[in-house]
Amino acid sequence: MPLKIARPDISLTLLEATGKKAEFLRMLVAGLGLEADVLQARAEEAARDQAFREQFDVVTARAVAALPLLCELCLPFVKVGGVFAAYKGPEEKAREELRSAAGAIKVLGAQVERVHSEATVYGGRTRIILRKISRTPANYPRNHGVMRKKPL
Repeated sequence: MPLKIARPDISLTLLEATGKKAEFLRMLVAGLGLEADVLQARAEEAARDQAFREQFDVVTARAVAALPLLCELCLPFVKVGGVFAAYKGPEEKAREELRSAAGAIKVLGAQVERVHSEATVYGGRTRIILRKISRTPANYPRNHGVMRKKPL
């Protein structure tokens, strides 16, 4: 939502699996007088739908999962040439997650474009920007249980 407030010219789709949270987002969008689509679905299910798969220029996520799992959930939505921006914690931990996600990033068709860390009032925060360079194989994302048991 902060992106849409700052840039009302962008097209925004919000994805939320929980019904009550999705309804809150719809009320928030309406209450702020903004235009945005709110989709209630699990990411691994929505990413299999051709209406959403590899359709977005930019995908963002914050406080969802460790980076290998997060890449598998988000990169299937990013069109080739687009970016996935993961908002993570302190730089040292973020770089450790990035190392553990190297295989997933490659398999899912992306590469690291940049890593930017900064101090905030909440402590250190790091943005990991991945550029999508090729299509994500059709078998990703996998079922959520499989992703958890066997991360890429």
